[in-house]
Amino acid sequence: MKIEGFIWYVDVADKLESKHSVTINEVESLFSRKPVFRMIEKGRIKDENLYRALGQSYAGRYLAVFFIYKTTKEALVISARDMSDRERRIYAKRKK
Repeated sequence: MKIEGFIWYVDVADKLESKHSVTINEVESLFSRKPVFRMIEKGRIKDENLYRALGQSYAGRYLAVFFIYKTTKEALVISARDMSDRERRIYAKRKK
């Protein structure tokens, strides 16, 4: 999957920072570091599905990012938070 850009809603970006202490820069850096992708569910619009990306930010923080992959090859970020223990195991296993 190739992400060529990001779509950010102000409300989502604010929530990520206040609730999870995750910045826009951290999320975007994760995508340049070869995250592990998984489709979560099919979207209502053809070829615009919900995905989860597991990876590390530029600072080494382990994050789970949920986004809609748009037909324009952009990621509409819905949520981002620290990985759970289970997600860390999945990430470690798939990165080998």
